[in-house]
Amino acid sequence: MAIYLSSIVGSVSIGVYSLATDKVVIVPKVVPFKKAEKLSEWLKVKLIQTSIGASVLVGALACANSNGILLPHFVSDKEIGTIKSCFEGNITMMERKKTAYGNLVLANDYGAIVDVRFRANEIEEISETLGVEAVPSEIAGLPYVGSLAVATNKGVVAHPLLRDSERKLLEDVLKVPVDVSTVNCGIPYVGTGLIGNRFAAVLGSMTTGPEMFIIENALDVVKEDEVNESFQSYR
Repeated sequence: MAIYLSSIVGSVSIGVYSLATDKVVIVPKVVPFKKAEKLSEWLKVKLIQTSIGASVLVGALACANSNGILLPHFVSDKEIGTIKSCFEGNITMMERKKTAYGNLVLANDYGAIVDVRFRANEIEEISETLGVEAVPSEIAGLPYVGSLAVATNKGVVAHPLLRDSERKLLEDVLKVPVDVSTVNCGIPYVGTGLIGNRFAAVLGSMTTGPEMFIIENALDVVKEDEVNESFQSYR
């Protein structure tokens, strides 16, 4: 278990462009294969290289856990085929106006927190796809729960203004400890600058030492000298 510093497609907002579960990491096709492969080695999971609806914003548009993947309605058949070739779980193309499921849903293998603006039938579809209970809530009084926190099967890191009632709900639904932090030198939208699973965490390369210390403990990962390696930007 380790923690790494990274940038991707020329940005430290790695959570916007990629996503990770205990089974796969999804990285845009524009990232050179050797660099994408290195990321999958860090996280110890299968690599899927694909766009989502011809967009590189993979982490913003898709949400996943080990059981399933939520995709926006404009994902192509070819992109779904690429995902299916490496992932055996549920794959649901959400036929809804909403598209940024990575920003709207926070999930691990034990539960899911969803944007309070989802309708009951949408929440049911999310629950069925991810194979877990899905509960609507806010984080720091805001609805974009997927961008405001990162959840793994070992812990949650959330926006620093997380309310006590929200923390309790996150712990009850996701069934792991919850802590708060920022990433990339003070950015409170944690989900934009961090991806992780039970094996490792990858943070935006502007993340400070104090931020890393909190995240290490929250997600139960360890930063080691030999893995303090910067994932080179693709520009």
